[in-house]
Amino acid sequence: MTVYLLRRILQSLMVLLAMSVIVFVGVYAIGDPVEILISPDADQMERERAIAALGLDLPLWQQYLVFLQNALRGDLGRSFVFNEPALQLILNRMPATLELAFGAMFLSVLIGLPLGLYAGLKPDSVGSRVIMAGSILGFSLPTFWVGLMLIMVFAVQLGWLPSSGRGETVQILGLHWSFLTANGWMHLAMPAFNLALFKISLVIRLTRSGVREAMLMDYVKFARAKGLSPTRVTFVHVFKNILIPVVTVVGLELGSTIAFSVVTETVFAWPGMGKLIIDSINVLDRPVIVAYLMVIVLMFITINLIVDILYSVLDPRVRLESKA
Repeated sequence: MTVYLLRRILQSLMVLLAMSVIVFVGVYAIGDPVEILISPDADQMERERAIAALGLDLPLWQQYLVFLQNALRGDLGRSFVFNEPALQLILNRMPATLELAFGAMFLSVLIGLPLGLYAGLKPDSVGSRVIMAGSILGFSLPTFWVGLMLIMVFAVQLGWLPSSGRGETVQILGLHWSFLTANGWMHLAMPAFNLALFKISLVIRLTRSGVREAMLMDYVKFARAKGLSPTRVTFVHVFKNILIPVVTVVGLELGSTIAFSVVTETVFAWPGMGKLIIDSINVLDRPVIVAYLMVIVLMFITINLIVDILYSVLDPRVRLESKA
């Protein structure tokens, strides 16, 4: 286990280094933030001073080396627009994005698992057909359109839920969290469901296929032959085994949910990392863009490692260490 973890950490560091090169070159080679940040009325001397202050007067390879040296100290650059550390800006917005992502994944499991289980146990029933048709809609409908429809129905016409913002927050360890307040839950409901819709459909179809496959296995037939109740067969023998692929996919999808919550945050004006990156792209705030992408890469790597460990816990046949 220790050897495996050390090997994965080394691989993760190599991936981070490679991604830092790709991200830095890709972002810094496109566009010129000077044209946006500096007034058109500025003379040449003022432009040169501003370019030097931003560190844009150095060649690209020297800018990367400076970035790498600072990154090793935990400094991912300073925002051109806010004049604050880029990492601090992202960390301030991270609780909002994490709330949205975990809320979406919680809804996907809470709704998707029971519906997928029912559809797998009774595949020919009317309810199962309705569930599968709904899952197809969940895959097909665009996120931004669903978000606008949710706002139109529940915020504008019915007035049940707020249409934008994060609501009241509670400060814990210097970070603001909204899921600890009733008003925060009301603001979280629509964007979390909007972000979860695709994941709900994915969990439904994954659970259904897992149940259909497990019901044909010998251990299920043997459990029935012993006279075990259908409930015990379902939740002890079937449900436990289908959790393995579900946990794997849900864990990997958590990273994509965090990374691709941009549309939902934009539609609902949710003050998370996604909205920050959109605003930063509009003004070519390069340090914030690079810092955001590096944080997302680090999240993906960490989540993948946790999923691998959970996979080995759920399935004893999986070994993390290769045998000589």
